[in-house]
Formats: sequence, structure tokens, C-alpha cells
Amino acid sequence: MNTLVITGGSSGIGKATASLFCERGWRVFELSRHGGDESKVESRKSKDTGEIMHITCDVCSEESCRTAIGEVLRQTDHIDVVISNAGYGISGPIEFTEIADAEHQMDVNFMGAVRFTQAVLPQLRRQRYGRIIYTSSVAGVLAVPYQAFYSASKAAINAMALALANEVREFGITVSVLMPGDVSTGFTDARRKSTAGAEVYRHSEQAITAMEKDERGGMEPRKMAILFYHIATCRNPRPQYVGGLLYRTFCFLNNILPTRLVNRIEGKMYS
Repeated sequence: MNTLVITGGSSGIGKATASLFCERGWRVFELSRHGGDESKVESRKSKDTGEIMHITCDVCSEESCRTAIGEVLRQTDHIDVVISNAGYGISGPIEFTEIADAEHQMDVNFMGAVRFTQAVLPQLRRQRYGRIIYTSSVAGVLAVPYQAFYSASKAAINAMALALANEVREFGITVSVLMPGDVSTGFTDARRKSTAGAEVYRHSEQAITAMEKDERGGMEPRKMAILFYHIATCRNPRPQYVGGLLYRTFCFLNNILPTRLVNRIEGKMYS
């Protein structure tokens, strides 16, 4: 039975992805701070249906990540695919963002992915196969005003994934990122919004409201889950994928148009 380990699998895209892999016969280990107690949150023991196991894990803790992977390996002798999906968002003008909030954003979204990667790589190297997939964002390519630190965390993941792909190729490990556009999940309501500086940056609250409207009207999480499954099972996965036709168009235009023009257009969208 193929095995998936996914962080941030208790809600949103992660939950949809864990469920889809389970439906398709995979054994799934869902690592998150939430999702129930230390036992299974869902169990399907038939070899034809797979099962989901919840393991408590805080990606802000190196020890927690290593302990969680240790628990996975006590229950299975191999890991086929890992998906680093844990993350959240903050919003507000750069000038008025508390340094502690910016640091925590990077600690969860980027360093959390680093800790998880370091915890799982020894097993993938021993196996000499495996796939690592990161949840990034279109915001990592098209930086969003008033979500600068979220955008920066996803841009950092994109860069790390490309570097890592070259480092681990000799071990038979592939690395990809999936960059979703707007997806309708609880991510929107969980965003930590700061109104500090709104009287100076008078477009900030309007911009954040517009972003959240787009998110709530966005794609269903299962569409991203299906794309994750494709990346996990296709013969030769690409380094980067964009979730949603509209967002693939945006990223294509970003590649061919002058950076100044693209950035000005995006600024106009949120002013």
C-alpha cells in the first residue's frame, strides 16, 4: 500500500487531499496540531480503501516533527509521498506589521516546511525514492500588497524547492510545488488581520476585503487535492504547478511581460 504523509491535513486543502488519497487506496498519515486526540481520526483498514491516521505535530518544533515521523515509521516501513501543507496568513501594511508577527509567519510557513523536510529526508534517502510536494501559492510569484510576509514565505518555499530538487535527485527523490490561486477554505477566516496603519495606508482595508471576497468565491479544495494526486502519481512531475486556469494565465503573463507593468497592474487591482 502506498503511503502519504501530509502536514496541515486537518482542514481545507490538506483535509481534502488526505481524504482523496485515502479514497484511492493510500495509507495516509495526517500531521497537525489539531484534528482530534492522538488516535486515528479516520480509519479504513481494508487494503483496498486505505486509512487516515492523525499524529499531533507542531511544525514550529524540530523535535515535534522528528517525533511525528518516528511514529509514522513505527507503523510503516516506507513513505512514498510527503506533502508539506501547513501554513496560515497574516495581512496588513509592512510598515505597521509587528516584527514578531512577521517572524511567526515565516516560522510556520517556511521554516515549518524546512523542519518537516529535514525530518523526513533521512527515510527517503534510505529508500532511494520518494516525492516531496510543497503547498506554495500564486502569491509567491505575484506578490500581494498587504500580504507581503505571506507572499515572501511562499516565494521562499519556491526557491528552496528548486534548490532541494538538485540536491536530492541522486537519491531518486523528486520535488515539486503546487501554487494554488484562490481556494474557498477556512484559511480566510483564520487569517490574522491587522488594521494598524489603516489611516495612513487608506487602501489596505479595502484591498484585504477584496482579497477575502475572491477567496470565499474561489475553487473547491478538492480541485487542489486532485492536482496533488496527479503530482504524486504521474511519471515525471514538473518542478512547479499552478492551481486553476485563470492563475496559470496570470503566471504566464508574469513571465512574458515587464515586471514593472505586472506589478503596477496588480497594485491597481487592490487600490
